[in-house]
Amino acid sequence: MTYSYLFHDMTLTWLDGADTTTDAGTLFGPVPKAVWSRYYPSNEVNQLVELTDSILIQHDGKNYLIDASLGTEKLDAKQRRNLGVLKDNHMLDSLAELGLSEEDIDVVMMTHMHNDHAGGLTRLDPTSGEIISTFPNAVIYMTVIEWDEVRHPNARTRGTYLKENWETIQNQVVTFEESLELTPHIRMHHTGGHSRGHAAIKLTQNNDVMLHLGDIFLNLAQKNPLWVSANDDYPMDSIAAKSKWLNEAFNNGYKLFFYHDPHYAVVQFDEKGETIVDYMERAKTSPIPWTDKQDRRIPFQKTSE
Repeated sequence: MTYSYLFHDMTLTWLDGADTTTDAGTLFGPVPKAVWSRYYPSNEVNQLVELTDSILIQHDGKNYLIDASLGTEKLDAKQRRNLGVLKDNHMLDSLAELGLSEEDIDVVMMTHMHNDHAGGLTRLDPTSGEIISTFPNAVIYMTVIEWDEVRHPNARTRGTYLKENWETIQNQVVTFEESLELTPHIRMHHTGGHSRGHAAIKLTQNNDVMLHLGDIFLNLAQKNPLWVSANDDYPMDSIAAKSKWLNEAFNNGYKLFFYHDPHYAVVQFDEKGETIVDYMERAKTSPIPWTDKQDRRIPFQKTSE
């Protein structure tokens, strides 16, 4: 299943990546259940749904991809259990629905290289069984910090910066430092926080902006800058970066879009950041639906079309 959002002459399409469940303590860190459960629903063992839907941007005849989902075909049974895999990654099937193949991807923009974002950069060759690049014709952009971290993981990160996700594609990688202008309409910016090299992606069209903050803004419930994931390696940097970028977004009417959020794909807040004035829901139905306990869902000024 794919679903798209038209942003002037750009088309954003969410590809059907892997669906997972994640412990709420991982997503909300020190925020207690009595608080976070008023915003988002969980299952009976305090897990929340997390999607890993790569976002295809089609513009000026080129195909850009934000992140690469989780490479579920490379996981063994234990890894699938630990990662809470509910549904396999069908990203390539989604491309086929659009009349595209993996060879048609020109650029992959990596917010960071954690396994749930980078696993789909490589895949198993159906003939040889060897690990090959999923997008052999693409330039893969990431921050120079992230690329260094990937190749030299520490005790905390070695479980997510996996060699099978990057060794095969290293000749496709191009790095940048603080910011990168791919085109006048597409830019990447280093944020840090979730990882040292984490990046945000900013799309600009006719003075309108769409902003993707990656995993420093995992889901809509994390609008409070102090709500950061337990997976954030540098949480104080996450708080600072999220405060900066969200304030800019609210003050200037940016639309924010998500990779992980199971309920919303795009949202736009009022200038105070208190009320949503425009949004697009996910086309997928979350396996953990809303309940009457979510009494602090952010209010809306309009209904979904």
